[in-house]
Amino acid sequence: QVQLVESGGGLVQAGDSLRLSCAASGRTDSGVSMGWFRQAPGKEREFVAARDWLGFTNYADSLKGRFTISRGHAKNTVYLQMNNLKPEDTAVYYCAAHTTAFPHRIAGNYDYWGQGTQVTVSS
Repeated sequence: QVQLVESGGGLVQAGDSLRLSCAASGRTDSGVSMGWFRQAPGKEREFVAARDWLGFTNYADSLKGRFTISRGHAKNTVYLQMNNLKPEDTAVYYCAAHTTAFPHRIAGNYDYWGQGTQVTVSS
Protein backbone atom coordinates (compact mmCIF):
# COMPACT_ATOMS: atom_id res chain seq x y z
CA GLN A 1 0.00 0.00 0.00
CA VAL A 2 1.00 3.58 -0.66
CA GLN A 3 -0.30 6.46 1.42
CA LEU A 4 -0.49 9.98 0.04
CA VAL A 5 -0.75 13.23 1.94
CA GLU A 6 -1.39 16.52 0.16
CA SER A 7 -0.77 19.97 1.53
CA GLY A 8 -0.59 23.56 0.39
CA GLY A 9 -4.13 24.36 -0.64
CA GLY A 10 -5.88 27.55 0.36
CA LEU A 11 -7.67 30.71 -0.67
CA VAL A 12 -5.83 33.03 -3.04
CA GLN A 13 -6.66 35.86 -5.42
CA ALA A 14 -6.61 35.70 -9.18
CA GLY A 15 -3.05 36.12 -10.44
CA ASP A 16 -1.48 34.65 -7.32
CA SER A 17 0.68 31.55 -7.15
CA LEU A 18 0.35 28.48 -4.96
CA ARG A 19 2.43 25.36 -4.47
CA LEU A 20 0.88 22.04 -3.56
CA SER A 21 2.90 19.19 -2.07
CA CYS A 22 2.24 15.48 -2.04
CA ALA A 23 4.22 13.02 0.03
CA ALA A 24 4.06 9.29 -0.60
CA SER A 25 4.85 6.71 2.05
CA GLY A 26 4.51 2.98 2.47
CA ARG A 27 5.58 0.57 -0.28
CA THR A 28 7.57 3.03 -2.39
CA ASP A 29 10.94 1.29 -2.55
CA SER A 30 10.49 0.08 -6.13
CA GLY A 31 9.57 3.52 -7.41
CA VAL A 32 6.33 5.47 -7.48
CA SER A 33 4.93 7.73 -10.16
CA MET A 34 2.66 10.54 -9.07
CA GLY A 35 0.07 12.76 -10.61
CA TRP A 36 -2.34 15.56 -9.83
CA PHE A 37 -6.00 15.68 -10.70
CA ARG A 38 -8.65 18.20 -9.81
CA GLN A 39 -12.40 18.26 -9.46
CA ALA A 40 -14.50 21.39 -9.47
CA PRO A 41 -18.06 21.43 -8.11
CA GLY A 42 -20.44 19.80 -10.54
CA LYS A 43 -17.65 18.70 -12.87
CA GLU A 44 -15.78 15.48 -13.50
CA ARG A 45 -12.31 14.88 -12.16
CA GLU A 46 -9.72 16.03 -14.68
CA PHE A 47 -6.03 15.42 -15.20
CA VAL A 48 -3.63 18.22 -14.28
CA ALA A 49 -0.05 16.90 -14.39
CA ALA A 50 2.01 13.80 -13.74
CA ARG A 51 5.61 12.85 -13.14
CA ASP A 52 6.90 9.30 -13.22
CA TRP A 53 9.76 8.02 -11.12
CA LEU A 54 12.13 8.33 -14.07
CA GLY A 55 11.44 12.06 -14.24
CA PHE A 56 9.20 12.18 -17.30
CA THR A 57 6.31 14.59 -17.06
CA ASN A 58 2.92 15.09 -18.66
CA TYR A 59 0.54 18.04 -18.52
CA ALA A 60 -3.01 18.89 -19.39
CA ASP A 61 -2.73 20.95 -22.57
CA SER A 62 -4.79 23.79 -21.13
CA LEU A 63 -2.54 24.12 -18.07
CA LYS A 64 0.87 23.74 -19.67
CA GLY A 65 2.92 26.85 -19.02
CA ARG A 66 1.09 27.86 -15.85
CA PHE A 67 1.43 24.66 -13.82
CA THR A 68 4.65 22.78 -13.17
CA ILE A 69 5.12 19.41 -11.51
CA SER A 70 8.50 18.69 -9.99
CA ARG A 71 10.26 16.39 -7.57
CA GLY A 72 10.18 17.55 -4.01
CA HIS A 73 13.13 17.94 -1.68
CA ALA A 74 12.14 14.84 0.26
CA LYS A 75 12.11 11.42 -1.34
CA ASN A 76 8.80 10.42 -2.95
CA THR A 77 7.47 13.95 -2.79
CA VAL A 78 6.18 16.01 -5.69
CA TYR A 79 5.23 19.65 -5.95
CA LEU A 80 2.63 21.27 -8.15
CA GLN A 81 3.56 24.89 -8.72
CA MET A 82 0.55 26.85 -9.93
CA ASN A 83 1.11 30.34 -11.29
CA ASN A 84 -1.24 33.06 -12.47
CA LEU A 85 -4.18 31.32 -10.88
CA LYS A 86 -7.65 31.95 -12.24
CA PRO A 87 -11.08 31.52 -10.65
CA GLU A 88 -11.67 28.54 -12.93
CA ASP A 89 -8.76 26.77 -11.21
CA THR A 90 -10.91 26.51 -8.11
CA ALA A 91 -11.25 22.83 -7.28
CA VAL A 92 -10.25 20.07 -4.93
CA TYR A 93 -6.82 18.91 -6.02
CA TYR A 94 -5.99 15.24 -5.59
CA CYS A 95 -2.63 13.57 -5.58
CA ALA A 96 -2.50 10.07 -7.02
CA ALA A 97 0.17 7.40 -7.42
CA HIS A 98 0.99 4.17 -9.19
CA THR A 99 4.07 2.01 -9.51
CA THR A 100 4.67 1.90 -13.26
CA ALA A 101 7.21 4.13 -14.99
CA PHE A 102 4.91 6.35 -17.02
CA PRO A 103 3.25 9.73 -16.35
CA HIS A 104 -0.31 8.58 -16.98
CA ARG A 105 -3.08 11.05 -17.81
CA ILE A 106 -5.93 8.66 -17.08
CA ALA A 107 -7.22 8.42 -13.54
CA GLY A 108 -7.93 4.72 -13.90
CA ASN A 109 -4.21 4.01 -14.13
CA TYR A 110 -3.66 5.26 -10.60
CA ASP A 111 -3.99 2.86 -7.69
CA TYR A 112 -3.63 5.22 -4.77
CA TRP A 113 -5.27 8.54 -3.99
CA GLY A 114 -4.93 11.24 -1.40
CA GLN A 115 -7.79 12.93 0.42
CA GLY A 116 -7.54 16.09 -1.64
CA THR A 117 -6.77 19.70 -0.82
CA GLN A 118 -9.04 22.63 -1.61
CA VAL A 119 -7.80 25.45 -3.81
CA THR A 120 -10.06 28.48 -4.09
CA VAL A 121 -9.21 31.39 -6.36
CA SER A 122 -11.20 34.56 -5.89
CA SER A 123 -11.67 37.10 -8.65
